[in-house]
Amino acid sequence: MTQLHSNPIITVTAETVEKHGFFCKMSARKTSAWKRKKAWLDARFAEGLQLRLLGNKERGFIEFIPGKFAWRGIENADDFVVIHCLWVVGKSKGNGFSTQLLNEAEEWARENGYKGVVALTSSGNWLIDKGILTHHGYQSDDSAAPGYDLMLKSSSPADPPRLSGNWSAKAAAFGPGMTVLHSAQCPYLEDAVTHARAAPETLDIPFRAIEITSAAEARTLVPNPYGVFSLIHDGREISSHYLLAKQILPLIARD
Repeated sequence: MTQLHSNPIITVTAETVEKHGFFCKMSARKTSAWKRKKAWLDARFAEGLQLRLLGNKERGFIEFIPGKFAWRGIENADDFVVIHCLWVVGKSKGNGFSTQLLNEAEEWARENGYKGVVALTSSGNWLIDKGILTHHGYQSDDSAAPGYDLMLKSSSPADPPRLSGNWSAKAAAFGPGMTVLHSAQCPYLEDAVTHARAAPETLDIPFRAIEITSAAEARTLVPNPYGVFSLIHDGREISSHYLLAKQILPLIARD
């Protein structure tokens, strides 16, 4: 049975993000990936983004934002709060800290007049575990292949958020060659672009990297619900998550 503990929570703001960081890439503050994520956060705080870290040297965080500004392929979410990330790792797992962080998002949503909280789950991306949300009363509101679920907890179930859809058409719009869509929302995606670039170079395939620079682009351009990363080959998405070049090459060959 999970032992529940209460732990101090650090609220990170535009004024304190330099001091506290944002959990990911904590030991790599001099890298461009860390700096780009910080710049991304600086712009998002003004939109209401909330970032909470576990204190007392525990390892975990939650990032959530008003649905209007969510960087996920989610529509009709203006009256909801969207969780981007919930992550508890290492020795901090199994102590109830995910519950504590999830409560932060739900309490903030209630205090600020939102109808509920929404989160995207998937087996392939760095997204919240579906089981955690189900345990806390979230229900699947919409789904998409391969294995995406839009999980909702709301006191007003009428007219809920939904996934933006049209995934195949969005991918087809990028045409021949290899295209990688990426965003600074996740600082690990800069490394993913490097790996994605290496694969088509090996096969002498045209390559381009396009940065997603707004929540609107995440909804309208990216051919998956994740919204901040996509690998597209000849107008078809071959992956929506970080892959090494050696993992990408068989996918291109199979296309």
